[in-house]
Amino acid sequence: MQYTLKKSLGQHFLKDEKVCKKIVDSLKEDAFERLVEVGPGGGALTKYLLALPGIDFRAVELDDEKVVYLEATYPAIKGKVIHQSILDIDAPFSDHFTVVGNFPYNISSQILFKVLEWKTQVPVMIGMFQKEVAQRIVSQPGSKVYGILSVLVQAFYEVEYLFDVPPESFNPPPKVMSGVIRLRRKANPVPVKSERDLFVLVKAAFNQRRKMLRNAVKGQFEETVLQDEIFNKRAEQLSIEQFAALTFRMR
Repeated sequence: MQYTLKKSLGQHFLKDEKVCKKIVDSLKEDAFERLVEVGPGGGALTKYLLALPGIDFRAVELDDEKVVYLEATYPAIKGKVIHQSILDIDAPFSDHFTVVGNFPYNISSQILFKVLEWKTQVPVMIGMFQKEVAQRIVSQPGSKVYGILSVLVQAFYEVEYLFDVPPESFNPPPKVMSGVIRLRRKANPVPVKSERDLFVLVKAAFNQRRKMLRNAVKGQFEETVLQDEIFNKRAEQLSIEQFAALTFRMR
């Protein structure tokens, strides 16, 4: 049975068995009972995930044709496919679950925000991203690519860049390198006044990242607070802990 590739869904299907095995080996480093694969596509990784013993598995796939293909090719997946966009669904389990996937590049950042929404239930995520997005997520203060994604993810998760995946590992080959990263939820995330305040602050700070923090976030603080020396810095110079601490001083 054949399937077609849909550019509109950002589809680049993994075909490299070695990469699939490396992802599964990385997954096995943490214990889990429930697993959600995002965007199984042609099932290259799925066949290994279905073989994991004693795991309650779900796959989230939007594309009708791929659902038919997966069910015909891997009968064990029947009844385990959530036929919707990952962005539109509620958490697939009521308990903890691990997330894995070769994420469609055009929505990979949004998938990450979805995982953040579910963070109380998702202790571990292993995902493949376009390399520059992966680097952004794991980057540290002072880096040119340190930004909104870096801070909001690292406020709640330890991040680790696992390995590169070259274009020829996919069909069709994307024009960019890919990278696999792992998120492990922090036992003690940095305290914030509220997650919404952190989101608002970080977004305001990085939307004008060339400006001094004082000018970028002035709407969020009283004039007296803005006199503090920390506001002489630019967004990329602040650590996650500093952003978190600032939320308590917001209006």
